[in-house]
Amino acid sequence: MKIGELAQQTGVSVRSLRYYESQGLIVPIRQANGYREYSPLAVEKVETIRLYLNLGLSTEEIAGFLHCVLKKKEAFCSEVMPLYRSKLEEIERQIVQLNQIKLNLTQRMSSILEELSEGETREGGTGDDDDPGTTSRRGSDTDTCRRHGAG
Repeated sequence: MKIGELAQQTGVSVRSLRYYESQGLIVPIRQANGYREYSPLAVEKVETIRLYLNLGLSTEEIAGFLHCVLKKKEAFCSEVMPLYRSKLEEIERQIVQLNQIKLNLTQRMSSILEELSEGETREGGTGDDDDPGTTSRRGSDTDTCRRHGAG
């Protein structure tokens, strides 16, 4: 089958299939006219590649065990479990990092809201007498931005 047919049957773009080929994950036979010819087994191979990509594995990681899982059950491929463990550890580290970022953002938002609330209380919610579009806090806002690296 041609690359377009494989793309249609698997729902994977021609560009992705060419990338899988460049990574050595799929190997077509080149016809005399230069067209790629894929075996019917390429559909299963591409679907297997997509499964592992959806688990967050890279094409390099997949290349390390793809041949094995296509011949045997995944459970009998010694390369799989260590890779899964490593991937889970990586995900756990990312979760910790993302939770820290979330906490930092939440604290910054609370700080800003608190500062705004204090400013409104202090000023009574009114602007400067000369220009209703400005507030007398302009200097302290600039100082706050400088303290937090924004000015």
